[in-house]
Amino acid sequence: MPQYIGSKLRKTEAILRNKSLRQFVPKTVRLNRLQLLRMLQQFKMVYVKPVSGTGGNGVMRVEKTAAGYHFQILTRKRSYKSLNAMYSAIQKETRGRGYLIQKGIHLLKYRGRRFDLRIMAQLNLRKRWETTGIIGRVAAPRKIVTNYHSGGTPTPVSRLLGSLSNKRKYNLTIQKLKNMGVTSGRAMKARFPGVCEVGVDVGLDSTLKPWILEVNTRPDPYIFRKLSDPSIFRKIRRYAKAYGRL
Repeated sequence: MPQYIGSKLRKTEAILRNKSLRQFVPKTVRLNRLQLLRMLQQFKMVYVKPVSGTGGNGVMRVEKTAAGYHFQILTRKRSYKSLNAMYSAIQKETRGRGYLIQKGIHLLKYRGRRFDLRIMAQLNLRKRWETTGIIGRVAAPRKIVTNYHSGGTPTPVSRLLGSLSNKRKYNLTIQKLKNMGVTSGRAMKARFPGVCEVGVDVGLDSTLKPWILEVNTRPDPYIFRKLSDPSIFRKIRRYAKAYGRL
């Protein structure tokens, strides 16, 4: 069974070791009151996430505006006049568990709903890293997370990006994402030798710059069955079986 790494901070540190990936990683720090103040002063919007956890559970979107402070978890939005009041409310949500703060990326939207991309990269039968699939995930209405198990809708990348760029720019973006999947796999394996697969969650900003939001070392392969091309999932399953995952 491939190695599983639960800590988002440890995985972020592994990705940051790679010089070519560093520019695509949003600033990430451990949650405390002072860091939240600094991050909001710098970026205005951040995401607060559990250090360990999957499926988008416990993720909060936090903002600083002229009117005060706001945070959202699931579909619930709350507003506060002071940072202290909001931080107390956030602490009740964290329940003493380890959390981190990540620079907020204003994700592109599809029909008014945020979306990100899942890049699947695996060790192939020749023990080389290969990007085997890319799929979009569109958040459910009013939700801040895109995960399938939180109501996100798997969507072909061509549908999400096809109208945003010409064919040449689209092809260049896809190639950049494929390269990012392979490089992320190599970076993770360099730090954690037992890793055989990664699911890289990537957000795109308004310039189509990709940002690595998270790297999963036990990504759900079955989301790729939602694509119309069955050969994509067949290859993912074939590689996964070879290294003992399925």
